[in-house]
Amino acid sequence: MNNNSELISLEKLSFDELVAHINQLISRDFAKLVYLLYAVDVSEKKLKQLLAEHPNEDAGKLIALLILERQEQKKKSREQFKQNEQDIPEEDKW
Repeated sequence: MNNNSELISLEKLSFDELVAHINQLISRDFAKLVYLLYAVDVSEKKLKQLLAEHPNEDAGKLIALLILERQEQKKKSREQFKQNEQDIPEEDKW
């Protein structure tokens, strides 16, 4: 599976499946996890802080929460951009 299709398929997973997938990446393919976090644009600083604050929590669960949070932020940003785009006069659009 290439990385783009993996990102798309992650959206179809339940939360528990996402956690299990992340835990599998932690133990078997850490480089792929790092790429995934980069592709989703999860804040490294925020991730490190969250893991440090909750050392006894399931890391896969914490990472999954950050991924879902970031995806929701991007969705809201796209909706806001779309609304702002509608406010542009027709003659100013490309």
